[in-house]
Amino acid sequence: MPEPGPPPTESAPFRWREPTSLVRLRWGGYRPRLLGGLLLIVAGGTAVAGGGATSPFATALLFLGSTAHIVGWSVLPAAGWRRIWALIPSTFAMWFLLTGPGWLAILVLPYAGWLLVRHRPLASYPTLLFVLAGAVMVARLFPSYSAMLPALGIMAAVILLSALAARAVHVAQVRVRRGRKPSISPAGSP
Repeated sequence: MPEPGPPPTESAPFRWREPTSLVRLRWGGYRPRLLGGLLLIVAGGTAVAGGGATSPFATALLFLGSTAHIVGWSVLPAAGWRRIWALIPSTFAMWFLLTGPGWLAILVLPYAGWLLVRHRPLASYPTLLFVLAGAVMVARLFPSYSAMLPALGIMAAVILLSALAARAVHVAQVRVRRGRKPSISPAGSP
């Protein structure tokens, strides 16, 4: 005998979709634009950070890195005004990082831009404090510019984990608004 379906009183299972995946795009697909934009943002920021030396090659890195960074923010799938509000402070933040780990706290600006571009609710913005706290601790651990690479690596991990936390807050908020209790258990488990 076949298994009966869910009782009629149960609603359909919760299915999360990123809000930016619902944005109508004029060109390209959602996933290539998301991954390509993220790659250009990170590569451009890295190139700007590598352009700190005074040489013609370093100057080219600064120019190309800034260009890649701006193009990366520009291609992310989101409303145009959100991308503009994210790319300007983020590009300046990359340039301020040339002064060394003492300015790591400025990474809050690109992270805030990421939250804006990804359409995260205000309830997820307290995750900015994780990035700020991480920057303060890392700047104290690595005070000189010679340790900028490990400092940026640790900050990249902090930003990634903060972005995942912001996404989890967003998913939980949507679940609560739809009348479903947020849970940590995998989908379909009792």
